[in-house]
Amino acid sequence: MSTLKTPFRYDFVGSFLRPQKLKDAKADFAAGKITQEELDKIIDDCVRDIVAKQKAAGFHAITDGEFRRKFWHLDFMWGFDGVGHVETKTGLPFHGEAAMIDDTFLVGKVKVSKEHPFVEHFRFVKQFEDEETVAKQTIHAPAQFLAQFTMPFNRVETEKYYSSDDELADDIVKAYASFIDDLYKAGCRNLQLDDCTWGMLADKTATLVYGKKTFEGLKEVQKLYKDINNRVIDQAPEDMIINTHVCRGNFHSTYASSGAYTPVADVLFGEENANAYYLEFDDERSGGFEPLAKVSGNKKVVLGLITTKSPVLEDKAQVIARIREAEKFAPLDRLYLSPQCGFASCEIGNKLTEDEQWAKLKLVKEIAEEVWGK
Repeated sequence: MSTLKTPFRYDFVGSFLRPQKLKDAKADFAAGKITQEELDKIIDDCVRDIVAKQKAAGFHAITDGEFRRKFWHLDFMWGFDGVGHVETKTGLPFHGEAAMIDDTFLVGKVKVSKEHPFVEHFRFVKQFEDEETVAKQTIHAPAQFLAQFTMPFNRVETEKYYSSDDELADDIVKAYASFIDDLYKAGCRNLQLDDCTWGMLADKTATLVYGKKTFEGLKEVQKLYKDINNRVIDQAPEDMIINTHVCRGNFHSTYASSGAYTPVADVLFGEENANAYYLEFDDERSGGFEPLAKVSGNKKVVLGLITTKSPVLEDKAQVIARIREAEKFAPLDRLYLSPQCGFASCEIGNKLTEDEQWAKLKLVKEIAEEVWGK
């Protein structure tokens, strides 16, 4: 079993553009032209191919590209008892277009009655580990799970089964503990918690979304999210590396929230017990690097300076200059480089080609080797 630990000096978040072969197969399955078994075989082939390409590009983390999912977060929720979903009619408001992701809600208590499908998904990827690579599993953070079912659009359904947010949080923690135990037994030692909640809390609209009068009033929400994440992180096996990716939304090259990390830095960077933070710094919406001064202890920061939302390649010198700017607030030996998010957080993917995707990753590697050495 590989003993490599994430993050790496040049890294990626997790998802990749779905190849046309995979898109066609899913369309054929939906139309009843192929069986589930035939679809699964095609997905397996596509996963083998994306892992081979990750290795060929020289990266040390390997994932399945999230090819088995429709959405970066919801598919994971659907693997637990008590969670239902239907195709959306309205979607969620993103800047530029609505994110057409399934309406997902509670239909009972959150619990585990069987092995989560993602465990088997991980086993498939793990078989491709070697001395130079390690499989990492991406899931959404417990805070994201809690937020999904406590936001206003889901309150009525949630309150049919839970009398308080604390009661729901307890069941979420239990469900994650069971999943992580199974994942660990399957050989996972590198887990990534993807989390949009902090991006929501940093946005200027956060006070309206959460019904608070000031940003200070949002601190209780921050504490709630930090606490549920830490409860899951702290009870995981000691030799499991748990990192987090803080996202502001990534659907078809659009975004959901904006704002510097400043309003959430004390709690997120100072108190959450993640090993490393994969952060978005790809445009002006992300603010400056000053909040990195709040990153406590020896925690690491993966600078997401290369955007997956556009095919235009960044200027190498400008990216290196930004790394030097970040170095003013966090030491270089605790900084790393990656794109700001995945290339296809949802199966629709961002607006670039597969060749452009790999050109972005080539640039990440080249810059990292120039800054930190080979």
